[in-house]
Amino acid sequence: MSREVVIAVYLFIFRILFNLFRLLPMKRKTTFIASIGHNVSYTAKELKHQATDSIVILKTNRFQLNFNPNHEYTMIHFKACHPFDWLRSVYHLATSHVVFVDNYYGILAVTNFRSNVKVVQLWHAAGAIKKFGLQDRSNQYRSRKARNRFRKVYQRFTHVVVGSERMASIFIQSFGIKENKLLRTGLPRTDFFFQPDKMKVAMETIQHSIPFDRSKKVILYAPTYRKTPKTDIQLDLQQFHVHMKHDYVLFLSIHPSERMKVKNKYPNFVFDVSRFSLNHILTVTDILITDYSSIPFEFSLLKRPMVFYAYDLQQYKSERGIWDMYEDQVPGPVVMNTMDAVQKIKEGSFNLNRVYYFSKEWNTYSTGVSSKELIKAIYSTKIKN
Repeated sequence: MSREVVIAVYLFIFRILFNLFRLLPMKRKTTFIASIGHNVSYTAKELKHQATDSIVILKTNRFQLNFNPNHEYTMIHFKACHPFDWLRSVYHLATSHVVFVDNYYGILAVTNFRSNVKVVQLWHAAGAIKKFGLQDRSNQYRSRKARNRFRKVYQRFTHVVVGSERMASIFIQSFGIKENKLLRTGLPRTDFFFQPDKMKVAMETIQHSIPFDRSKKVILYAPTYRKTPKTDIQLDLQQFHVHMKHDYVLFLSIHPSERMKVKNKYPNFVFDVSRFSLNHILTVTDILITDYSSIPFEFSLLKRPMVFYAYDLQQYKSERGIWDMYEDQVPGPVVMNTMDAVQKIKEGSFNLNRVYYFSKEWNTYSTGVSSKELIKAIYSTKIKN
């Protein structure tokens, strides 16, 4: 059975059940569909503080955070392999007056919400280097039916949360939405970087959880997700170990969708930190190495140096697409191999003014109160002190 047939059957069943549950009374309830989870976490906490809604969090297969079950939230596995929970999830979506999503979810194509329901897109990235949504070049290889489904999903959003005018323009093109759907409150997850006490606790937790030499600086390598996963990490760990081991340790954060396993021959130098919250890892990171990921947009709030290891730049441009001239867009040196990355770090000649202006451009509305402003905008509440 082809993938499109499976999707069509799944959505047909979902549509029938959703329409049945839609006949039931709407509740004073907010439901989140969560994959990445960080924006959901901050929004849900602020909602609990500001409003009286009951809160339901639907955890998808990619859900990353460890929410502890408690009386404040109803946590449900939104997975077909948990049929009872899946059925409950459909019920909650059909009877909530506000729905938050933090990614693309195909089920939105068949969820005919009532006219007064707000559907808020809490996109998981503060900015974008690679193209996505309707602008993703890989769409040319998809069926017309799939592309139409994408459009139906994007048109379901009543609000799209943005952190800057640059990202606002990208959302308009990527989702095919109108300007009036944009909500300029900033990203809730960025509030963390304006909370010194929480950052200090996170830093100390990481330092105690990972047995690295704290006298050395931390380099974080966090490559973006690739639709065709690599069989091995593309950074030459042996070269990095030889040249950097005296002054640095290397953290690896691999995208959860790739599930890449790296054989670690240097346990005192290389540390796999993929299971930790990336925001928390960034607090101890001195230098970031990445490629087309959205991590730099948040890391730039810390005004620390970055290196961009774009070993497959031309291929990535042709397959996915890049929004602007890559070398001009990123706030750090671009390298094509491991030794060039080593050399740039050893030279230490980073232009932090470039990082500052990059952050100012992409985090315009993310000023430490994004969670409060978002709840105020959606629920029309008076903000509590």
